[in-house]
Amino acid sequence: MNAPIIDPLQGDFPEVIEEYLEHGVIKCVAFNHRGSLLAAGCADGGCVIWDFETRGIAKEIRDNDCSAAITSVSWSKYGHRLLVSAADKSLTLWDVSTGEKIARTILQQTPLQARLNPGLSSPSLCLACPLSSAPMIVDFDIDCTTLLPVAVPEMPDVLAPPQRSKCPESNPPFSPAAACFNKCGDLVYIGNSKGEILIVDYKSVRVLALVPVPGAAPVKNIVFSRNGQYLLTNSHDRTIRIYENLLPAKNVLRSLEDLGKNIDGLDGVEKMKTVGSKCLTLFREFQDSVTKMHWKAPCFSGDGEWVVGGSACKGEHKIYIWDRAGHLVKILEGPKEALIDLAWHPVHPIIVSVSLAGLVYIWAKDYTENWSAFAPDFKELEENEEYVEREDEFDLIPETEKVKVLDVNEDEEVDIETVEKDAFSDSDMSVEELRYLPAEPIPDTNDQLDNLVESIKLIEGQISASPASEEAGQNGHHASSPQGEEMGETRGKRKRKPSEKAMELQAEKAKPLKGSGRTVRAKGRAGVDQETDDSINGDDDDDDDAYY
Repeated sequence: MNAPIIDPLQGDFPEVIEEYLEHGVIKCVAFNHRGSLLAAGCADGGCVIWDFETRGIAKEIRDNDCSAAITSVSWSKYGHRLLVSAADKSLTLWDVSTGEKIARTILQQTPLQARLNPGLSSPSLCLACPLSSAPMIVDFDIDCTTLLPVAVPEMPDVLAPPQRSKCPESNPPFSPAAACFNKCGDLVYIGNSKGEILIVDYKSVRVLALVPVPGAAPVKNIVFSRNGQYLLTNSHDRTIRIYENLLPAKNVLRSLEDLGKNIDGLDGVEKMKTVGSKCLTLFREFQDSVTKMHWKAPCFSGDGEWVVGGSACKGEHKIYIWDRAGHLVKILEGPKEALIDLAWHPVHPIIVSVSLAGLVYIWAKDYTENWSAFAPDFKELEENEEYVEREDEFDLIPETEKVKVLDVNEDEEVDIETVEKDAFSDSDMSVEELRYLPAEPIPDTNDQLDNLVESIKLIEGQISASPASEEAGQNGHHASSPQGEEMGETRGKRKRKPSEKAMELQAEKAKPLKGSGRTVRAKGRAGVDQETDDSINGDDDDDDDAYY
């Protein structure tokens, strides 16, 4: 699309379904850091990776030990690794380039969601949120899990030893909690069933700050924006809340410690709430005041300007889009299928949503061209108008251009070494990022080869059964011209049409001869058949035949 002719006043968000992707029954999706690859988990335990530019399948990943449905997929920061969680309580780490399994572990509870640490280039550390257990840190290198706190301990100053064992299968005292890493991967933000957001240092397993949710509504989902400036929570009170992150992008732990030292006269929970108020502040709330519906898979757009949430109602595929100011700007209505997951493209205004039937719908923007933006002096006319041209408009050098003086320093050096920051300025240039996967040709199966052989034989049979082939086979040679055989000419020659002069001469020769009782009839050009009255007279001598 030509960017200059696009109306700048149009919202930069999707509007219509562009196409859909199908590969078995899809359960969850996730884009890589650049949005060039889309990973999807299937109900049969396999994963498929699409090249999002071509919409073609780039790679299929399958674990022979797993046949349960995939619950979540997560990319590493540079796209070299893919974390897959399944309903059989397994976590599997894959090498995307080779398709080899790096590590696999089994938890005591089914992980509903798992995320790799975004601060590591080749992470072997992930955050898992099991169905009936506290969120935990899983280290694939040492095959160890560490449970994270989901409530503020009664004696925060006394640090309890972290639980390095796997979670027991006893009944949990709380409902599932949501958790996510911050942008740099230093802290874990946990939303619990008490309506609290805990900021946890996962290395020391300490709660550093606490932020209460209005109404003490249990938190179902929690996610950061791409730039780390905003935090989104989805609660059971059917409200999506946006918090502004007040902590710096770097040295977060040191900043939290300094905040705790500067607060005097408070202790325990009150001190953590005071620190939390300086970490997160409520920015906006989003809800449907009419239907009061629950939300599915809410998230930010790639630039953080839009907030999107799917309807959790059965039998409808609706996606709500708000701007950060809190205004509802668009409702996308899809097929009559429930929505189970969605993701916003990191760069483009594109949303992919997963239906209950297992299809991946791609929502894109419906661009309309506005030619008034093509040139600064372009003007749209509602009706024809009489145009009065300037006196010098069609001169070779108009007077208006003669007055212009270019204010350009031709001696100034051009900087070709400085690289401007883009949307991926947080990437480390020293680490090679996996953006695309090479195409792998799929070999033909035996059934496909058999079908090809049968097709070739069928075509050969049709050629041999044609009428021309049968006649040629009977005669032993190709059909020759019947005119050439009749006239005794060489095979392959064409009979020439006689000219008008030759036709006149033949007509004269056909006339009766004077003084003879013979009548001569000429036929053809190459030979002459004569019929005379000699047969009547009884003269059958061949010498009396005349040739003209």
